[in-house]
Amino acid sequence: MTLAWLAGAAVIFGAHVVFGLAGFGVGLAAMAFLPYLMPPATAVVLLTVYAMIFAVVIVVPLRRDVTLRPLAGLIAGSIAGTPLGVWVLAVAPAALVNRLIGAMLVVVVALEFSGRLARGFTAPGWSVGAGVLSGVTGGAVGLPGPPVIVYMTTQPWSPRTFKANLQAYFIVNQGVILLGYWMAGLITAEVVRLTGAYLLPAAAGIVLGMSLFTRVDPVRFRRVVFMLLLVSGLVLLVGG
Repeated sequence: MTLAWLAGAAVIFGAHVVFGLAGFGVGLAAMAFLPYLMPPATAVVLLTVYAMIFAVVIVVPLRRDVTLRPLAGLIAGSIAGTPLGVWVLAVAPAALVNRLIGAMLVVVVALEFSGRLARGFTAPGWSVGAGVLSGVTGGAVGLPGPPVIVYMTTQPWSPRTFKANLQAYFIVNQGVILLGYWMAGLITAEVVRLTGAYLLPAAAGIVLGMSLFTRVDPVRFRRVVFMLLLVSGLVLLVGG
């Protein structure tokens, strides 16, 4: 057991506590530190593997809370928007796109805290639009979550439904991404080794986060979500 492993285990444990509680944020929490311990590409693929595995783990006890109609629009929009995101990746600086996403998140949080964020975007077009934006941001900078999360916060859903739908969406989204990584040869022997090496800390973080989720009331959960969005937006604005 080396010092590097202990540091990586601590980062992955903390990031997965966040993931188990809120249902997102694992990448932004972990990628602030993991590139110091392993190549960034390896860290991204490792976290995607865990995101796929633990999205399934999280959604199983919440499966009765999944609502399929808005998910269909989100997934269809994501598939449509991904090619545009890949094109943006080819022509636009990633730092610029990151800062635009960060600015969007900060504005959304400001609207929420001021009580001006709209509610009830239930028409099918809104889910498709959020899915398209998710596909664009996912293809451009590997961040499909923010548009979907913002859309879901405007729905009249309980924390369980929010978390269930988000994980169901991520299972499809991350599955497609992992297929792409496999085809590109990015799921290497080192990724497989690290997946096994850090599985226990990741699982322990998920279990702790999920146990905390059962104790959080809807109002407090919404505050947690928006505080995480604010932190994510500020990180993207500053770091690019």
